[in-house]
Amino acid sequence: MLDISRSIQIPFSEVELTYARSSGPGGQNVNKVNTKAVLRWNLISSPSLNEEVRARLLERLGSQLTRGGDLLISSDRFRDQARNREDCFDKLVKMLKAAIQVPKVRRATRATFSSQKRRVSEKKSHADKKKLRGRVDRD
Repeated sequence: MLDISRSIQIPFSEVELTYARSSGPGGQNVNKVNTKAVLRWNLISSPSLNEEVRARLLERLGSQLTRGGDLLISSDRFRDQARNREDCFDKLVKMLKAAIQVPKVRRATRATFSSQKRRVSEKKSHADKKKLRGRVDRD
């Protein structure tokens, strides 16, 4: 089980892990060993999520989902399979924890009277300073 929070736990049976040959440096090891881990999890059909969290995840991760609603996470940071697999799970947990948090509603506020006065006076002093930099008439 992947423990995301008290209310959200994802069983490993929902997650599909595959391995592929990793790219990049590593010598002959890259050509022989499947160290890259690819995690596939169907976000749309997962019974582990409530609708509110699912909607937030779909909004945030819409561009990273396949047409079937699968979230693909890959990792080839490390040179062994086990660490790349753990890295995939860590990435999934971080994504889900970020989506669980309800965003704060922004309340519109007004600038205080004194801050408005201060802004206008600073603008005027700046404009006066700029005026002094103009051409000088010799009349």
